[in-house]
Amino acid sequence: MITKINSCAFIGIDGVIIEVETDISKGVPSFEIVGLPDTAVKESKERVRSALKNSKIQIPPMKYTINLAPASIKKEGALFDFPIAAGILCSLKLIPKDALLNHMIIGELSLNGELRSAHGILAAAIAAKQAGMVGIFVPENNASEASVVDGLKVYPCKNLTDFIRHLTGEAEILPFKVENADSLKRVRLSIDYAEVKGQESAKRALEIAAAGGHNCLMVGSPGTGKTMLAKRLPTILPDLTFDESMEVTKIHSISGILPPKTPLITERPFRSPHHTISANGMSGGGRVPRPGEVSLAHHGVLFLDELPEFHKDTLEVLRQPLEDSKITISRVASTLTYPCNIMLITAMNPCRCGFLNDPYHECTCTPHQVHQYLSKISGPLLDRMDIHIEVNPIKYDDLSDNSPAVATSQEIKKRVCDARDIQKKRFENDGIFTNSQMSDSHIEKYCKLGEAENKILKSAFEKLGLSARAYNRILKVARTIADLDNSENISKKHLLEAIQYRSMDSKLKNT
Repeated sequence: MITKINSCAFIGIDGVIIEVETDISKGVPSFEIVGLPDTAVKESKERVRSALKNSKIQIPPMKYTINLAPASIKKEGALFDFPIAAGILCSLKLIPKDALLNHMIIGELSLNGELRSAHGILAAAIAAKQAGMVGIFVPENNASEASVVDGLKVYPCKNLTDFIRHLTGEAEILPFKVENADSLKRVRLSIDYAEVKGQESAKRALEIAAAGGHNCLMVGSPGTGKTMLAKRLPTILPDLTFDESMEVTKIHSISGILPPKTPLITERPFRSPHHTISANGMSGGGRVPRPGEVSLAHHGVLFLDELPEFHKDTLEVLRQPLEDSKITISRVASTLTYPCNIMLITAMNPCRCGFLNDPYHECTCTPHQVHQYLSKISGPLLDRMDIHIEVNPIKYDDLSDNSPAVATSQEIKKRVCDARDIQKKRFENDGIFTNSQMSDSHIEKYCKLGEAENKILKSAFEKLGLSARAYNRILKVARTIADLDNSENISKKHLLEAIQYRSMDSKLKNT
């Protein structure tokens, strides 16, 4: 008798329904798994045999054939242990076959029959719901993750024995319940911009970056607070929507880095990889591609400290994702596309010793060394930085000043959210959400300038030697500054402030 059990494989961050077909027949005793399985899947037969034996299930010596359909999709990992065991139990009539109709089963078995935590459960639950299934059996530790999918019954299984007893009616497994995902408690970050002494101009620039979703480059001597400023950026960004939380959680779940007992990520990601990271680590890769840092930062912040210390090929892989908000990885085994709608925040010293133009320290670099250091940042990547900030050394008076901060993160966040609401209404029919995502047609429609403003921009374009991309970036930033000012039109002051944030173009290119 052939039985079919629904399970799931993954393509990118999406789940694909896999039918685990089990056939038991007479013949030379054997256990074969077919359907393009990898090594971990082929090893399932040993785990399943031991798990069934140690769950006091005696399986007769017969010919067992397991087919994972469709065979055209590569099957990876130990997630098929549980459905394979369920298929054998159904074929041996130890559990009722009809009880598993319209249900998905996924999980890894230990040798004693217990179920281990698995990766990608959220994506599997979403795939089950989209396929019209009514329930999913998962390892006990993954139940909270699967339960955020509304309308799907999640059965947390501790071991095979409990699973069998549930299906035979001996002891019921109650569906796992989680509080309404929309009301999941958000953890308030313990850091705040109020803790940053001075640096009001840098805070203002990062507020503009947050309001419009703009990429940002900070240049300054060591110890001026660049990292401190960047780490507090998530505290002023709008809260994730439920759909955004689902996307972020899927990526982290597939990657195996979802924190324990975290059904849904509710805070925007902040990823800060070390400068020794490879191009594959940044973009994603491997024999079968997995999400890289640029995708793990989806809907959040990717912070690259000590920017010139990164390998050049690692930085260059960011150019296309910054434009398209997605990255396509091609390998022999497959071609996958991952989302990466990020804010790129970068920080660097002005030279190798770090003290070029520092009023308190003498720079020991030669002009050639300064040029060599800065030339590690390519012009195309620099063009993609909407805002350039010079972070100056902090004065003693600022450090010793104990008066209340000009603005807390909560106050800045309120202004940022108000500006984002303006953009949301503006682009409600355009399929984008922030000013940083505007195309040329959007810029022409929403960033119209008066005669005086055009003269200012023309003068800046010629003096700074800006590229066409930098010209568009200035208009996008000016539009965001106007939104923060609740102004319908871009005025002179908005444009002048936006141009000020491109001052590093000439300094970096002419050094």
